[in-house]
Amino acid sequence: MLTKLKVKVQAALTGAAHAAHKIGLTPNIISVIGLALALFSATAYALAYNQPWLLLLAVALLLASGFCDTLDGVLARTHQQASVFGGFFDSLLDRYADAAVYAGVILGELCDPMWGLAALAGSLLVSYSRARAEAAGIKMESIGVAERAERMIILAVTSIAAFFYPSVLNFGTLNIGIMLLALLSNFTVLQRAVHVYRVLKKREN
Repeated sequence: MLTKLKVKVQAALTGAAHAAHKIGLTPNIISVIGLALALFSATAYALAYNQPWLLLLAVALLLASGFCDTLDGVLARTHQQASVFGGFFDSLLDRYADAAVYAGVILGELCDPMWGLAALAGSLLVSYSRARAEAAGIKMESIGVAERAERMIILAVTSIAAFFYPSVLNFGTLNIGIMLLALLSNFTVLQRAVHVYRVLKKREN
């Protein structure tokens, strides 16, 4: 859904990419930094139950990780450092980052474990479905309501809301966010499955 906005953000980050290149950073190094920030975010979530202010730190680290995830791609394209391995490496670290953050929320008892696992599974399957489809030559960008950027925004917004309004409707604000992520991410997987089926059917005909 946010693909068009993502393109504009990437264009705006060209200056930052040039600065990163000047100090010797490579796309792979930035990808590793992004993973490290996600792991710190996960740790903050895991410890936030008794220290709610850590929710704000977790969000800041999460968004910083997302910034790195965008910057590495911009740097790779603007300085001709793109490679097949780089794309694979970036995608691999993104999955570890996603898994770590959801695990932090679950271990911090900030959501119902079953909803947390459903959100984690949905997040990983959204990416897996895209990888499998694109391996078959089917374009998947912008297919589905909850790509990675949307999921990150939902988690960030509900985490901030949880700091100010810890309990909404007796469920827990962040738990509501995780429930929403679980539903939307798995619905996105369904959308992508239907899209692949239709494209393959057209090819057969």
